[in-house]
Amino acid sequence: MRLSSLSLLIVLLAVPSLTRAQDYKPLSQRMTAAEFKAAGLDRLSPEQLQALDGWLRAHDKPTTRVVDASGKPVFYTDAHKRKLIESHLSGEFQGWNGHNVVTLDNGQQWKQIGSDAVQCNSSNHAAVKVRPSMIGGWLLYVEGCNGSVHAERVR
Repeated sequence: MRLSSLSLLIVLLAVPSLTRAQDYKPLSQRMTAAEFKAAGLDRLSPEQLQALDGWLRAHDKPTTRVVDASGKPVFYTDAHKRKLIESHLSGEFQGWNGHNVVTLDNGQQWKQIGSDAVQCNSSNHAAVKVRPSMIGGWLLYVEGCNGSVHAERVR
């Protein structure tokens, strides 16, 4: 009874996904014969195995979203991945006002945090460097400014 319920569930989940990516390799090709047998897959009917492969094809590429306790995205989960980012600002830059959100040409968005008072010249597509700070934050340098501001990535 339990196996047939599982089989029915797999079939129901697999039906919409049978039209997905053609590059999927079936379990019988991804596992050794011993692994296939040890998992009990050799006891499935061809239809059940096809349904299971269909479900796996539809769910083969998991998406992972890492958020902190408040639900905000965490972009760098490994401290070793924090490295200098060099890009340009998208569009015109008028200087820092304490609440700026800037978009880089690479698609990242950074928000000024704190009230750093940095003098800047207006510019268009200014060069930007985002550096990891010593205490875990980020410092954002914009070409034409006399210093950096503390920033956090928002996208």
